Amino acid sequence: MNVMFWDLLLLGVFAVVFSSFLYIKRKKINREGLLLLYHTRWGIKLIDSFGKKHRKGLKILSYVSVFMGYILMILMVYLFLEILWRYFFRPDIVRLIKVPPITPLIPYLPQIFKLDFFPNLYFSYWIIILAIVAITHEFFHGIFARIANVKTKTTGFGFFPFFLPVFLAAFVSLDEKALVKRKNFEQMAVLSAGTFANVLTGILAVIVMAVFFLLSFSPSGVVYNDYAYGFVPLESITSVNNLPVENMSYALLANLTKPREPNDIVAGNTMFYGIKGVVAGEEDFVALYYDAPAIRNNLRGVITSIDGEKIWDLEKLSSITSSHAVGDKITISLYNGTGDYETEIELGESPEGNPWIGITFINQGSGILGKVPGLTVQHFGGHLCSANSCSLGNFRGALFIYDLLWWLVLISFSIALVNMLPVGIFDGGRFFYLTILAITKSEKKAQKSYKAMTYIFLVLLLALMLFWAKSFF
Repeated sequence: MNVMFWDLLLLGVFAVVFSSFLYIKRKKINREGLLLLYHTRWGIKLIDSFGKKHRKGLKILSYVSVFMGYILMILMVYLFLEILWRYFFRPDIVRLIKVPPITPLIPYLPQIFKLDFFPNLYFSYWIIILAIVAITHEFFHGIFARIANVKTKTTGFGFFPFFLPVFLAAFVSLDEKALVKRKNFEQMAVLSAGTFANVLTGILAVIVMAVFFLLSFSPSGVVYNDYAYGFVPLESITSVNNLPVENMSYALLANLTKPREPNDIVAGNTMFYGIKGVVAGEEDFVALYYDAPAIRNNLRGVITSIDGEKIWDLEKLSSITSSHAVGDKITISLYNGTGDYETEIELGESPEGNPWIGITFINQGSGILGKVPGLTVQHFGGHLCSANSCSLGNFRGALFIYDLLWWLVLISFSIALVNMLPVGIFDGGRFFYLTILAITKSEKKAQKSYKAMTYIFLVLLLALMLFWAKSFF
C-alpha cells in the first residue's frame, strides 16, 4: 500500500475524531466568524513562567521582532505588487500556474492542480506543519504580551467546519483592553511576535533540512535539463534537409523542418538537428539544437553510469567522456523517472572538437538558499536533483521526511510574510495602524490610513482573481 492510502486513512480518522470532539464539547465551543473556537487554559502557566524567566532577553528580542515585522511588511508588499504585475501583463505564465491567486493551503493542493514542480502535500504533512507553525506563532504572541504585562486569558484551538472538522489553528486570547493601553512599541512587539516565531521556525527547519540531506542522501547521478544548442544567425543557414536556401527567415525555417523529427540544418560548417526556438530580442538569430548523440538517441533522465562506472557529479561525467575519442561507443545507464534503462551511443564531436554527449545542465542555485545543500531541488522519481547532481535516500522514508521539512520551510516563511500584509484581518493591519499613529499622533488619520490600505488591497485581490479568470479565455 502506498503513502496516499495511509494518508487518506489518517485524514478519515482525524475527521471522525474531531467531529466527535466537536459534538461532545459543543456546549464549550463558541462561534466567532467562520471559526468554531474551543477555549482552554492549556499552556498559560508555561507562557507566564517563560515570560518571567526570560524577561530581559525577550525585551531585547522585541526590538528584533519589530524590525523583522517592518522588513516582512515591505517585502510582502513588494512581492504582492510583483505578483500583481505578472497577473496583469503575463497571462501566459498565469495559465501555466493554474492555481487561483487566493487559494487556502489545503492538503493535496499540488496534486489537485497538477503542480509537478512541488512535492506532494499530504494531509500528514499539513497537520504536523500546521501544529508546529500555529502553536509557535501563538506562543510567541503570549510570551511577548507577558513581558508587556498583558495577561493571556485563554488559549485554544480553532476549527473550520465548512472545510473539514479538523484542527486548523491555535490561538491565544489576550486581554485586549490592557494591550491597547500599552505603548505603541510594546503593542507592535506583540503583533510581530508571531511572524518572528515563524521566521525562527523556518530558519531552524532550513538548518535541520540541510543536515538531514547531507546525512540521509547519497549522490546517485547527473541530471541535465536540455540538449545542447547554440544561437545561430539566420543568414548563416545554407541548407535545410538537403534543400539549399537563401534569405532565411524564422517562418521559412519552421516551414522546412519537421517538428519532433530528425532534421539536417547546415549553418556554416556545423550540422544542427532541429529548432529550439526564437532568441528573445534578436530577430536575426535562432536557437538550434546541435546534431549530437543525446538528441539523436532521445536520451532522457538522470545519467547514473557509463560503461558500468558510477557517475556522481558533472566532474566525473566530464572525466569519463574526455577519456574517450570522438566516435567511440559507450553504454550509458539512465533513470527516466519510472525505472532504469541502458542504451549504447556513439560519442559526437562538440563545436570545440572534444568528444561529447550533447547535453546542457541546470543552473547552479543563486543567493543564500541556493547554497544550502538539499534546499533548492527538483524531484525526479525517487531522486532529488539540485544544480546538476542527483541523490537518493539512504533509507526508506528519507524522501518522505525531506519533503516534510521542505514544506515546513516554505509554509513558515509564507505565513510570516502574509501575516504582515497591511490588511485588517492580519497582524500587519494593526501593525500598520500603530506605525501611522506613531508618525501622525492622530488616531483619526491612523484609522483612515488603516481602512484605506485594507480597501486598496482587497480591491487589488479582487482584480487578481479577475485577471486570473480572464487568462483562461
